[in-house]
Amino acid sequence: MVSFIGRVSKMRGFCTFISRPLLFLLLHFTLVQCDITDGNAEHLKREHSLMKPYQGVGSSPSSQWDFWGSTLVTSSYVRLTPDERSRQGSIWNTVPVYLKDWEMHVQYKIHGSGKKNLHGDGIAIWYTKERLHPGPVFGNQDHFVGLALFVDTFRNDLHGMDRSFPYIYAIVNNGSLPYDHGNDGRNSELGGCSSEIRNKDHDTYLAIRYSKGRLTVMIDIDDKNEWKECIDIGGVRLPTGYYFGASAATGDLSDNHDIISMKMYQLMVEHTPDEDSLDWTKIEPSVSLLKSPKDNIDDPTGNFRSTPLTGWKVFLLLLCALLGIVVCGVVGAVVFQKRQERNRRFY
Repeated sequence: MVSFIGRVSKMRGFCTFISRPLLFLLLHFTLVQCDITDGNAEHLKREHSLMKPYQGVGSSPSSQWDFWGSTLVTSSYVRLTPDERSRQGSIWNTVPVYLKDWEMHVQYKIHGSGKKNLHGDGIAIWYTKERLHPGPVFGNQDHFVGLALFVDTFRNDLHGMDRSFPYIYAIVNNGSLPYDHGNDGRNSELGGCSSEIRNKDHDTYLAIRYSKGRLTVMIDIDDKNEWKECIDIGGVRLPTGYYFGASAATGDLSDNHDIISMKMYQLMVEHTPDEDSLDWTKIEPSVSLLKSPKDNIDDPTGNFRSTPLTGWKVFLLLLCALLGIVVCGVVGAVVFQKRQERNRRFY
């Protein structure tokens, strides 16, 4: 029995030894996960932010935001489209963004009288070379140059039943790719997630972060300041000098598409001398991936296999490994103790 207690004591010490670095890892990855929500007011870029009471919105030369189409600016929200058929609207920042690392928080609301599957079409958040170019892609031009994040509420592809709508997804385009309405943009989609964002009693939120070539999108649909990862992709190249905007469109089906705020934060990130010496305005939008976006058509998860593990996934793997070690140690100690007792019976 003494030897068993001694082994248990050693195991406790081993667990303590393991748990300390595990605790540090947990704290580290928790901070990483929370980092996307900690927009520091000191780094809020007001010239790129749209907030109540929406001052600086209009068509005057001094305006920082301009709008088009069915867009209605009120004291409480910016309605891109009303709950009416065949409407398009958009709102665009008139000031180009020259930040290498940034984070955009969007507070929005999609609601209407249409029942399930009888509503559309959704909202798009843009970071593009050109602005205020109406077109068929959620109220904006096709063959855009830059980044688009779509909150798509209507399924066009009746064969793609492996994902549910509303569906949030990202596309990076250099102007060469057309948007495929029939497949809901799936041919060029980088990644995405399903999210029940429509007709909530509260506003919904998404955060788009671009830093050191990594694009991350987090969502909060429960208004609890608890962010969930939707997209996390490395190898993304986006230039500076582009414009932020939001657009929406309705077709035969409709919804109210409201933007409550768009808050832009500068991220304080150090770059290498080579990165700093680049002319970031000349970078062509692109994504370095192990497979083509077209290969994503048959991927039921809607994500790229080359996407690395996130902080929580790493933590869960470490936790499972630790639990496995502890269980194996306990079982081994019990088996060893029983053998010792069996051996004593023969003496």
